[in-house]
Amino acid sequence: MKPSNLRETIARAAQTLAGAGVSAPEVDARLLAAHLLGVAPTQLLFAEPTADFDERYAELIARRAAREPLQHIVGTAPFFGIDLQVGPGVFIPRPETEVLAEWALAQRGSTVVDLGSGTGALAITIARARPEAKVYAVERSEKARGYLRSNVEKFAPQVAVVAGDMTDPDLLRELDGAVDLVVTNPPYVPETPQLQQEVYADPREAVFSGDDGMAAINGLVPVAKRLLRDGGVIGIEHDDTTSLAVQEVLRDGGFADPKVLHDLTGRARFVTASKLAR
Repeated sequence: MKPSNLRETIARAAQTLAGAGVSAPEVDARLLAAHLLGVAPTQLLFAEPTADFDERYAELIARRAAREPLQHIVGTAPFFGIDLQVGPGVFIPRPETEVLAEWALAQRGSTVVDLGSGTGALAITIARARPEAKVYAVERSEKARGYLRSNVEKFAPQVAVVAGDMTDPDLLRELDGAVDLVVTNPPYVPETPQLQQEVYADPREAVFSGDDGMAAINGLVPVAKRLLRDGGVIGIEHDDTTSLAVQEVLRDGGFADPKVLHDLTGRARFVTASKLAR
C-alpha cells in the first residue's frame, strides 16, 4: 500500500468517526493508524502497512465509532510524558490534571498522599520528579488498583499503593500530622446524563459525586486535615461549577488562603490551600 492510499484510508476513517459524533475525528483516526502500525503519528507518511492493515484498522475505527474511548482501544493514556496503562475499570487521566501535577511539583515536602489515585497519574508524576519522597497512592477500587500497581511497577516502584477510601476517617492513621502534601482528583461531576458518551465508560464511582458533585470532596477534606502537618498543603481538582463551594469547604475545614488554579481553557478547575496551625 502506498502512502497516498494510507492517507486516503485515514481520511475515510476520519469521516466515519465524524459521522459518529467523535469530537476529534481526524486526530483519533491518525492515532489509531499509528498505534496499529507501531509508529509515532508524525511518522505515518513513512510507514509500511501490512497486508491485513485495512481489516484491522476498520475494526479499530468501528470500536471508536461506537464511542469506545480511544485510550481503551490503545490501552494507554499519556500523562506528563509517560503512557499510563488504562482500561475498563479505571478512570482515564485527562490532560487538564497536569495543571495540578505542575502545582504539586512546585511544593516542598517529602511525604505525599494522593487520594483516589486511579492509574497513579499524580502519585507517579511526583515520585518520578522526587525519588527521595515517600508517596502514598490511595485507591478504593480493586480493579483500578490493578492498573495502579502495574503503572507504579513500571514507572515509580517506590510509590506505596494503599487500598483505602479517601473519605475514611481512619485512613493512614500512622501518618497523622506528618504529611506535607495531599493531592486529589476525586469524583466531582454532578449526577447528569448529559455528558459525552465516553465519560460513561469510566467507572461511575470515579466520576460522579452526588447531585452537586461535592460528596467526595466534603468527605476527604477532614481526612486531609488530619493527615497534613501544620502548614501542609492540599490541591483538589473539581468541577468547573464548584470552585466557590470547594473554597468554602476548605475554609470551614481548617484550611487557609485557598487559591484558584485554571485549566488551559481558563476555567476554574482546582483549589489549593494550606492547613492552619492549631
